[in-house]
Amino acid sequence: MIEFHNVFKQYTKDTAALADVTLSIGKGELVFLAGPSGAGKSTLLKLIAAIERPSAGTLQVSGQDIGKLKASGLPYLRRKLGLIFQQQRLLFDRSVLANVMLPQIVSGASNRDAEKRARAALDKIGILDKAAALPMSLSGGEQQR
Repeated sequence: MIEFHNVFKQYTKDTAALADVTLSIGKGELVFLAGPSGAGKSTLLKLIAAIERPSAGTLQVSGQDIGKLKASGLPYLRRKLGLIFQQQRLLFDRSVLANVMLPQIVSGASNRDAEKRARAALDKIGILDKAAALPMSLSGGEQQR
């Protein structure tokens, strides 16, 4: 569960990326963020992932207060999240398959299980045939998927 209660994110005294945001997202709920450039979509995601901290208000993710979360707790929080940012965070010296496998391996999955799940995911989004390719050979849309 994700709960924002009167959350503000201020970058400068004149620039508020988010102002007085209150919302609740239930476990298993699928949410899409839409809005014009500068509306605060990326900031909202960065707060949820504790990449940034709120300037004011409270934000709880899976029962953890993001404003008070210690650095040692970040990896455990992030393992529970599935976020897709505008910029692709791909390793360009590794294959598409290796890029998809990496988060699973870091989370403790075996190479065999990670590869099986990664191949299934690539198949589901229609790029299994590009598993051995490097990310630079993919279109922008394929990289995003």
